[in-house]
Amino acid sequence: GLILEIFGERARTAEGRLQVELAHLDYQAGRLVRSWTHLERQRGGFGFLGGPGETQIEADRRLIRDRMARLRKELDQVSRTRTLHRDRRQRAPWPVIALVGYTNAGKSTLFNRLTGADVMAENLLFATLDPTLRQIQLPGIDKAILSDTVGFVSDLPTQLVAAFKATLEEVVSADLLIHVRDIAHPDSEAQRADVEKVLGEIGVAPETPRFEAWNKLDLLDDEDRAALLAEAAKREDVMPISAVTGEGVDALIETVAARLTEGHRRYTIALDAGDGAGAAWLHQHGEVLEQSVEGDRAVYEVRMAPRDFERFGMR
Repeated sequence: GLILEIFGERARTAEGRLQVELAHLDYQAGRLVRSWTHLERQRGGFGFLGGPGETQIEADRRLIRDRMARLRKELDQVSRTRTLHRDRRQRAPWPVIALVGYTNAGKSTLFNRLTGADVMAENLLFATLDPTLRQIQLPGIDKAILSDTVGFVSDLPTQLVAAFKATLEEVVSADLLIHVRDIAHPDSEAQRADVEKVLGEIGVAPETPRFEAWNKLDLLDDEDRAALLAEAAKREDVMPISAVTGEGVDALIETVAARLTEGHRRYTIALDAGDGAGAAWLHQHGEVLEQSVEGDRAVYEVRMAPRDFERFGMR
């Protein structure tokens, strides 16, 4: 109930308010029998014959069911619209990176630093309810989409997972997950386990590429900081950062780009020396490693995704 109250305060968009109301009604429906025993009285029947009619609790249940059905229809429309947008992005094709993590881990602060956006980022539980997507530039990648998502919490109620399904679909379909952890929190490891559990519950494939951003380095004392950096140096799946000060963020960007370009190949492409548009396309969609001129031809050694190479051939 407390989580729902907080969600109600934080919802900013129409979609967010719909999701919170649906979750609230689902919660209320489960409490009618236990809490509303004073409503166990019957209304009179209709017509001249009278009759038992329906109890107040049955009437309330029916009203809640009807309202929930309408909300689900509206959210289904939101989900279809989001799916269309997602399909359009995938055809583009631009990789989607989703920030996930426990509530108040610093996802929105990192999102703002990476994108230059001004998404609400406060020291509050569930400051972010509505998904936000922004375009970012990465080394060797024309364009990528970064998604800020709702924070998770331990034992996340199933009705909340169901209500926020449309929002969480951005996480399920992402090409890369960045698990932002509040590494200064005493229960950081337990929070990590809770987030991994919720990711499994919402259908994120185990093989989805992911790594951890160990955030809030600035809150650690010298001893804990040294120990953390030493541990991170031994692993390839973590990156210590401070979203507030910017420490480690450049290295994070390079790591993200490297993960997304792991499947890229090297191609040799020859263009007419005067084909400026073709040269610009190669620089925009790939990483130009070498460039030389042979007569009236310009030869480029480029590393890019196979699908981008195919797109270049069809341009």
